[in-house]
Amino acid sequence: MKQILLILLSLITIQGAGQIKVLVGGTLIDGFGGKPLQNSVVIIEGERIKAIGQVGQLEIPKGAEIISTEGMSVLPGLWDMHVHLYINGHSDYTHWDKTYLKSSKDIIMPASAHQLLMAGVTSARDLGGPLEASLAVRDRINKGEIPGPTMYMSGPFIQHTPYPGTDAFRWGVTGEADARAKVKQLAKAGVNCIKLIDQDQMTIQEVMAVVDEAHKNGLKVVGHSHRPEEIRRGIKAGVDCFEHTGLAAAPEYPDDIIAMIKERTAQMSLGPLFWTPTVEGLYNFEYVRDNPENLDNDSWHLDLPDSIVKDIKHSIRKPGQLSYFQLNPIRKPTLEKKVKQLKEAGVVLLIGTDSGIPMKFHSQSTWNELDVWVNKMGFDPMYTIRAATYWPSVAMGVDKDFGTVSEGKYADIIAVKGDVLRYMDLLQNVGMVIKKGKRYK
Repeated sequence: MKQILLILLSLITIQGAGQIKVLVGGTLIDGFGGKPLQNSVVIIEGERIKAIGQVGQLEIPKGAEIISTEGMSVLPGLWDMHVHLYINGHSDYTHWDKTYLKSSKDIIMPASAHQLLMAGVTSARDLGGPLEASLAVRDRINKGEIPGPTMYMSGPFIQHTPYPGTDAFRWGVTGEADARAKVKQLAKAGVNCIKLIDQDQMTIQEVMAVVDEAHKNGLKVVGHSHRPEEIRRGIKAGVDCFEHTGLAAAPEYPDDIIAMIKERTAQMSLGPLFWTPTVEGLYNFEYVRDNPENLDNDSWHLDLPDSIVKDIKHSIRKPGQLSYFQLNPIRKPTLEKKVKQLKEAGVVLLIGTDSGIPMKFHSQSTWNELDVWVNKMGFDPMYTIRAATYWPSVAMGVDKDFGTVSEGKYADIIAVKGDVLRYMDLLQNVGMVIKKGKRYK
């Protein structure tokens, strides 16, 4: 009995100490863009950050759990603003939908979410998936039943006509009334945003109805930007955030579109115009094709049954022959210019990856996106980190609670060995992941 009591007392002591965690010694990059704080101290009480200071200047509470971050960069948990939990790197979407749609809620999407979290992604926006499964996985994560980022779900795509066999996660609209009805249905179900695609195939009245109804229900609208007319109609209707840099091989955006973007970004009263270019998947294709051993990284196997892992591996066994990437040689050279056009036109760029597309796994895509921005396109490292922390929280309207390491906000914090502002690819080895005060890694 005495031994049992001692064990119980030890457990109580550990649990009590776990309520207060203190990160000590690292270089803090808080997400606001200012000078990093050397020898930082971050006190976490429960789910939130209680105090921030420096070693020798901020008193550490007695009995707290001390976590050394010496020699590490400490920064806000990353956001990925364009993921698809429902897919996980398989190259044949038709096969995937037929085989795994029924497994989306209990296997596929929880596995994808766990993989994102282990990669240091503590918040993510899912843009296109089956409605019931999307909301169920989001809510289970929020309840602490399964590990994953805080998820913001769009549910099904809204478009003119669903592609064959995709009705479970693509909703077509016919007329203004139907457009409003579909948005109301999604809003009532509890989605966090509306995803609009192929809006150049809809009437402008339908597009306007989708955006207007979404805004009436307090929802932001995220629109595809693969084709020029998608952008024109999206800007006219008031889309809040655009995705991608275009499927075409055109070397730059047309002048009239850049003019429209500049006119929109000049209207400060409307807030920022956000854009998620999702360049990593295209930019790195040739490297992955020529170095396929990267596909053997088993981080993407996490929580997936062996049979699914085997199926995915089989589908990508010949990387250079995947139809998804055959236009890549003429698309890749356009990416850098288009992204810089957008930046110069005044949009706020966000880190997002389209994670889940062929050969692009939730455990790898996000750090690769940051790496391409910095080491291939020459973006400032601090600008890039803010595009993956502060600005996404603003775009989703949750910056009072997320996006920076700040007193009073949720303790979503990651740490990596070394100076991430000099070596962005250090993010491929996130050493610590804390989400809402709980340490997952």
